[in-house]
Amino acid sequence: MSSPGQPPGPRDHDDDEPFTIDTSVATPARVLDYLAGGDSNFEADRQLADALGDTLPGGVDTARAAVRALSSFVTRTVRHLAREEGIGQFLNVGSAIPTARKIHEVAQQAAPGSRFVYVGDDPVVLAHAHSLRGSAPDGASAYVHGDVRDPEAIVHQAAETLDLARPVAVMLVTTLNFVTDADDPAGIVDRLMRDLPPGSCLTIAHASHDFGAEGMIETAERLDKALSQTYVLRSRAEIARFFDGLDIIEPGLVQIDGWRPGGDRPLAPAGRPTPVYVAVGRKP
Repeated sequence: MSSPGQPPGPRDHDDDEPFTIDTSVATPARVLDYLAGGDSNFEADRQLADALGDTLPGGVDTARAAVRALSSFVTRTVRHLAREEGIGQFLNVGSAIPTARKIHEVAQQAAPGSRFVYVGDDPVVLAHAHSLRGSAPDGASAYVHGDVRDPEAIVHQAAETLDLARPVAVMLVTTLNFVTDADDPAGIVDRLMRDLPPGSCLTIAHASHDFGAEGMIETAERLDKALSQTYVLRSRAEIARFFDGLDIIEPGLVQIDGWRPGGDRPLAPAGRPTPVYVAVGRKP
């Protein structure tokens, strides 16, 4: 499945009308919103989510469990980065439609004064952007409307809120599932991290076909056909290459429910691991 991170924009769009909301075509952000129990979605999104359930053991409940697993991972990761890695700046490339508790609030609770930049290109996320700017007084939060395929523009705009001379945590939560090899995902990762100082971190969550999860290939094919983006599954080895040159933080590149679970209950149905690899790498 996709993640609480909103993936990049459509294959083709009209640059003169970048904020038009097409309710007839499902989008990743709105499908996720529906699976998470939100109300910022339309019939096309609900129909696609329910259709995905037809391909998965356990139906749509399995998809909802995957979304919960991703949300829990993001919370755990942000807390770890803020408390254990001492990072007070975050760049979340691929923002979901915000829920009641925003990710920047998690960061600022763990490390008061944290600064947070959300990046997304779904018009519905943009419509909610005001709620992503509600920072604590001693911190900051901002929203950048941009496409992950243009990392140069993202870095430039993020610098208006973040001090790029200090460590930054870059977060790509299933965002790269929507970037084809032709769009050079490794190059995108490199550009986002290139000018950041030592101590900066990269977090990736990426759906994979390695797990042998029943229905996963068919689910990916349905997403690819129904969404306005290509949906790409990658192997563990392919995902690991995104961390070249970084020191992987324990427990390494692992299945999502195994990344520092703490007191969290298992989120996936028994015997059905969420088919997503995750890792956090630190720039030496």
